[in-house]
Amino acid sequence: MEQNKCNTACMSSPQGGNEGGRVWTATDYKKGQPRWCPGCGDHFFLASLHKAMAEIGVAPHNVAVISGIGCSSRLPHYMNTYGMNTIHGRAAAIATGCKVANPELSVWQVSGDGDGLAIGGNHFIHANRRNINLNMILLNNRIYGLTKGQYSPTSPRGFVSKSSPYGTVEDPFRPAELCFGARGNFFARAVATDAPGTVEVLKAAHAHKGASVCEILQNCVIFNDGTHDSVYNKEGRAKNAIYLRHGQPMVFGENNEYGLMQEGFGLKVVKIGEDGVTIDDILVHDAHCQDNTVQLKLALMEGPDFPIALGVIRDVEAPTYDEAVEAQIEEVKGKKPYHTFEELLLTNDIWEVK
Repeated sequence: MEQNKCNTACMSSPQGGNEGGRVWTATDYKKGQPRWCPGCGDHFFLASLHKAMAEIGVAPHNVAVISGIGCSSRLPHYMNTYGMNTIHGRAAAIATGCKVANPELSVWQVSGDGDGLAIGGNHFIHANRRNINLNMILLNNRIYGLTKGQYSPTSPRGFVSKSSPYGTVEDPFRPAELCFGARGNFFARAVATDAPGTVEVLKAAHAHKGASVCEILQNCVIFNDGTHDSVYNKEGRAKNAIYLRHGQPMVFGENNEYGLMQEGFGLKVVKIGEDGVTIDDILVHDAHCQDNTVQLKLALMEGPDFPIALGVIRDVEAPTYDEAVEAQIEEVKGKKPYHTFEELLLTNDIWEVK
């Protein structure tokens, strides 16, 4: 793993804050000149990641950014931290080894929808199932961009691309469904062009102990431009998105005039003030609820009938894999008569050869 150079005056805890009294800025995490197409959503996300890192306050030398293959997977080259660009689909596996081997590092995995959910899909679900303390970023533009426009696991049915000239005949993965189905404990969503919203979910992901998944909706301006147009600008989000915040009523609209209520086993959109509906009738978001039934319904909402859910949708505490492994090693070591390789050799019969 390459260590990128950084100007650091102190070492300290990777748990957050301004380490050792040093105040970090977004510039401290920047490196190189990004080589993405002008207007690519990766530019927006990278800027938000730099800002989030500065606000989190983990020193650059206490951060590792791991990626696979794809346009988005170039991101570690532009981070002034530890970084590794791995092989296709294996970012989660390498990130897992990185975290288990060095639990003090703040480990971030960056993948596209192809790299993360196609060849890397198996690693994605098991990283969630094991609850490894990783921050998994899924940059979802619903296309393979680096290989020039083939449909991906998140491309909608009927999508026309170079590899599906007559339209795809299959249904797409929905990342939240995969995460929740694999017993994931943290899922959040943001739009790449919404810097405040993206920074907010990244900070929440870092604060969560365990596997966190942040789906970032972004456009590929060359091969799939406009795929998230309904929420890609501020005006669109005001009309077509709902920002979920734990403990607050689920309201949305340009003037927060709409809300979500329960209807049978599902959800329905209502207008506050009509048909006797008041703010007290609106559901309150509970991101910490162990039962993920309502959280999954929120994550799967789609337009035009429902708003797209943004923010932290699920955030639940659970034992983490890396801490369990570390505790197990210490427990086993405590029961053994030896603690080093030399001591192991001395536990058996020894002959001196002259």
